[in-house]
Amino acid sequence: MSKLETIQGVAFDLDGTLVDSAPGLTAAVDNALYALELPTAGEERVITWIGNGADVLMERALTWARQERASLRKTQGKPSVDHSDIPQEEQLRVLRKLFDRYYAEFAEEGSYLFPAVAETLSALHAKGLPLGLVTNKPSPFVAPILDALGIAKYFSVVIGGDDVENKKPHPDPLLLVAKKLGVAPEALLFVGDSRNDILAAQAAGCCSIGLTYGYNYGEAIADSNPDFVFDSFNDLLPALGLPHSEIQEVKND
Repeated sequence: MSKLETIQGVAFDLDGTLVDSAPGLTAAVDNALYALELPTAGEERVITWIGNGADVLMERALTWARQERASLRKTQGKPSVDHSDIPQEEQLRVLRKLFDRYYAEFAEEGSYLFPAVAETLSALHAKGLPLGLVTNKPSPFVAPILDALGIAKYFSVVIGGDDVENKKPHPDPLLLVAKKLGVAPEALLFVGDSRNDILAAQAAGCCSIGLTYGYNYGEAIADSNPDFVFDSFNDLLPALGLPHSEIQEVKND
């Protein structure tokens, strides 16, 4: 793993990498859809829409819900289009506002750390590696989730979806976090779970690790050609040179 020997800082994606946020996101999406009398999607489907920020999430939700409702109306012998609907563009604007309202309610209680995340971040932080976070999630929701899960203290830089003009897979968020961490892009390791994460890292010139357990539109993360593929979050520890005895202590805390 020679590429990892020159790493001077590590940045992480949030949803699907550190945090299982699907329950909270699903609750917000489904409540927003229900408020507009549209079919609700359920977690299995919402997971396939996560990764490009809230605007794209709600575009995907509305597109699916309108198609689903059209199919249901057709089976009922009704016209596929309900002409009493407000225009789709206006519907999307309302849906996006509803999502923000409901996600403010569900974000913290509907987000859970994946196994070994807290322990691994603690060990990396103790090693002296500067750590950053880069997420497409709307910025106002990020800090409350990190605080609620007890991991905010590990990150010296946090970049949310509203902090940059271009979200991942554009390289700008990673170039910004590298600059703020004080490391060159080629000395930054980015850890994520989706093709957007890997594409952003590749475009920024960063080393990348793809995690197999997250949200990646139903695709294998290996298909995006990250530099390394890990099945478990704490695989980072030996990869970054943490002694095995230290790993054992972290696991037993």
